[in-house]
Amino acid sequence: MLLLMATFVVSLALTLLLVRSSKAGALDFDTSGPQKFHAMPVPRVGGVGIFGGMAAGILGLWWWTPAVGGDAGLLVACGLPAFLVGVHEDLTKAISPRRRLAATALSALLAAWLVDGVIEHTALPGLDWLVSHRAGAIALTVFAVAGVANSVNIIDGFNGLASMCAVLILASLAYVGAQVGDTLVLSLALGGIGAVLGFFVWNFPAGLIFLGDGGAYFVGFYVAEVAILLLHRNPQVSPMFPLLVCIYPIFETVFSIYRRRFIRALPPSMPDGIHLHSLVYRRLMRWAVGNRTAKALTRRNSMTSPYLWLLCMFSVVPAVSFWNQTGVLMGFVALFAVTYVAMYWRIVRFKTPRWLIYRR
Repeated sequence: MLLLMATFVVSLALTLLLVRSSKAGALDFDTSGPQKFHAMPVPRVGGVGIFGGMAAGILGLWWWTPAVGGDAGLLVACGLPAFLVGVHEDLTKAISPRRRLAATALSALLAAWLVDGVIEHTALPGLDWLVSHRAGAIALTVFAVAGVANSVNIIDGFNGLASMCAVLILASLAYVGAQVGDTLVLSLALGGIGAVLGFFVWNFPAGLIFLGDGGAYFVGFYVAEVAILLLHRNPQVSPMFPLLVCIYPIFETVFSIYRRRFIRALPPSMPDGIHLHSLVYRRLMRWAVGNRTAKALTRRNSMTSPYLWLLCMFSVVPAVSFWNQTGVLMGFVALFAVTYVAMYWRIVRFKTPRWLIYRR
């Protein structure tokens, strides 16, 4: 817990400095895009505070426990390409999604080389054959890490949404890491929780700073790698466990690609405003019609996130409960997919379930 507190305090302080400093830069002035739901320009370099908190915490961990701290430091260092390219995009708006994904893939390759973060078992016959070969295992790992990082960036649409989902996922990884006695995974997960919570305080509900691409890609990379290390180092953990705990952002991404490509006949990379979180904002927040002041818009933005936290919990709770039972976890993966699709189509067709509707 000391590591959690250390990363939290450093991240909290660094993020506050970014919020208060007139030189924080990277203000998001565009409030009219399809995925823009804020009312005023806001700095979008929250990832700097998270990375700084993690770096400080890892230095302390290395001082207290050199063996664990050394491996943890290597993993954080591997995330530098994803983080730096993301921050460059936040500052310049000149880095394409393809280049950001390439940087994240490079981070995953470095992690496979330096900390042996590689998927070696999937519980799926075809993929198990693929990962039985080193090259296939590395290729699948890179694809998975880049996919999770991109998915975290996709759900980063409202105050506290992506960051709290990351905290929930890391908490589940910490719990299972403790169950199997994996000190490295437990330390990484607790450190990540503290760093993200230090940002969360300033992001939710007031929206004083955004995660940005640097934060979203680094947090996504970090979550994916901690999950892979847990699986790689502990064969008793079901390979379906990491998939289920991360299923909300992953399925959001897969469904968005399907929706854009096959339903709307658009390029999968083209942004739109009909993600599930966007629909929750527009159609479940009945009180969203009317007052258009900045304060009211910020409140509506923040009140959207708890709906999606509950959806994330819908996968995290059973994953933690059945972390070593592959068949049960597969069933919950399928149940989540069915639930997500059913909820999406009901909301998009203005048939929102009554229990989801907010009433004053």
